Amino acid sequence: MARAGVDKRGVPAHIMGPRLILLLSVLALTLLGFVMIYSTSSVIALAQAESPAAVDPMADTLNQIKFAVVGIVVAFVVWKFLPCSVWRSNLVWVVWGLAFVLLVATMFSGAGEDEWGAQRWLVIGPMNLQPSEFAKIALVLVAARLFSDFREGAYTVPVFFALVFLLVLAPILIILGPQSDLGTAMICVVGVFAVMWLGEVPLRTLLAVAAVVVVLGLVGVFGEDYRRARLLVFMNPWDDGEGGYGTGYQIIHSLYALSSGGLFGVGLGNSHEKYLYLTQSDTDFIFAIIGEELGLVGALGVVVLFLLLLYAGMRIARTAPDNFGAMVAGGCTIMIVFQAFLNIAMVIGWFPVVGKPLPFISSGGSSLIATFIMVALILSVSQDAVDDSLAPARRRADLRVVRAEPEPPRSSGRAGSQTGSSRSGGRKSASPGSSGGIGWDAVSSRSRSRGDAGGDRSGSSRKGRR
Repeated sequence: MARAGVDKRGVPAHIMGPRLILLLSVLALTLLGFVMIYSTSSVIALAQAESPAAVDPMADTLNQIKFAVVGIVVAFVVWKFLPCSVWRSNLVWVVWGLAFVLLVATMFSGAGEDEWGAQRWLVIGPMNLQPSEFAKIALVLVAARLFSDFREGAYTVPVFFALVFLLVLAPILIILGPQSDLGTAMICVVGVFAVMWLGEVPLRTLLAVAAVVVVLGLVGVFGEDYRRARLLVFMNPWDDGEGGYGTGYQIIHSLYALSSGGLFGVGLGNSHEKYLYLTQSDTDFIFAIIGEELGLVGALGVVVLFLLLLYAGMRIARTAPDNFGAMVAGGCTIMIVFQAFLNIAMVIGWFPVVGKPLPFISSGGSSLIATFIMVALILSVSQDAVDDSLAPARRRADLRVVRAEPEPPRSSGRAGSQTGSSRSGGRKSASPGSSGGIGWDAVSSRSRSRGDAGGDRSGSSRKGRR
């Protein structure tokens, strides 16, 4: 029978509970994403088809399912076969180097400038890869490694800040500058801040770094005309200089969709705005279609699922066996949830449009696979916590106590009893070694041997006196 607070495999409830909440939340969000992608992409496929006979309404949904299968397989490998402690080895530098090479390659041979106004994709055969999605993972791992090593005295202060600039800040500047991806840069910064907070960086240092980040962010926003226009328009999208058909168009139709949904929505598949009024309805603005078709109840359900994910991830970070695991689990959790609420804030008009998808739900392979990998890193921390909590019980189970009965004395008398006791004691002390036991068994056996021998000696003495 399982002990109280422990499942059948011996995993404590305070570890298994958050893990189940995390997995169920991710599963629910992913399945909802399949449904909503089918609802929105089927209309887009109908509009783009050359003839009604060429329409494949399931094409984008099947692609998303394929990406999900790839992401789940990779995530399972990371979770089960790569413990979190492995990222404290030199493997983390390999991951960072690969991500950095892909970012640099995107600077020179990336795609997307003509269609989306930003060069963020690498075209690899039939697949479009967005390296910045995977760079987020590398930055969290490297930041956690640097802060852990610095706490242990591996770096001096000047060397530490130089490494932070080269390994953390430089990739973020590439994402913000040449790739013109303010949303991903913000997510990376928040992830690094989460690592610093969980790494117990002093509050004064956090505030100083935050001030520098805010200044750089303002420079990045007002340094580009389109970013400045988005910042000014989101507060009143109808006042965009073009009667609502300019930079405020997306937000206006997003609000139309949300307002049409009411409390329970117009019904699954019955959205009006997805008929090419609201562009990007299957990616960046899919939350607006959720609000229109499923209403306020459905939209709040998505918010609750992400809050559950936040709760579970932070609980896992709290039970991490070391500070490095806490920084990795907490950094990945906060990064995922921050991106979700950044997207939601953008859709409901509380934040300028930054072009980031809703995790697990929006269509897109790079984002989905990268998010699954981050979930796997969180689960690997949970797995390390299980191993750490079960280690004492496993060590106790390895202490196999061998009970050996003393041999009967071969002859009466004091000498015979002592000789027999000595022989039996010698055999008992040797038996743990022959049976594969460890030192504690030998000690226990020898103590019992001395007790048995002592009993024999006392008995013999009493016989002699009689």
